[in-house]
Amino acid sequence: MKLVTAVVQDQDSNRLSNALTKNNFRATKLASTGGFLRSGNTTFLIGTDDSLIPKLLDIIRDNCRSREQMVAPVSPMGGNADSYIPYPVEVEVGGAIVFVLPIDQFHHF
Repeated sequence: MKLVTAVVQDQDSNRLSNALTKNNFRATKLASTGGFLRSGNTTFLIGTDDSLIPKLLDIIRDNCRSREQMVAPVSPMGGNADSYIPYPVEVEVGGAIVFVLPIDQFHHF
């Protein structure tokens, strides 16, 4: 048994949620915020059998794409203002960060 924790951009959240449901994966969705861009994310917690991990990873990969986006950097809080860039920069956003963790026990009540 594994616990898969997938952090995805909000823009990909509904598409992934629908794909998980369609493929009979149950997931818990948690609202989260990214540290770098301070933008909205969704964290999915998915418990599944070891044999289904490759299928689950394919679903996540197919529904969470990275893309380029222009963002305005957040001003430094108490940091060095000399390194602050006051104009928008292009960064890669989206995709998914996935952790696969072993589970000793799983209970569904």
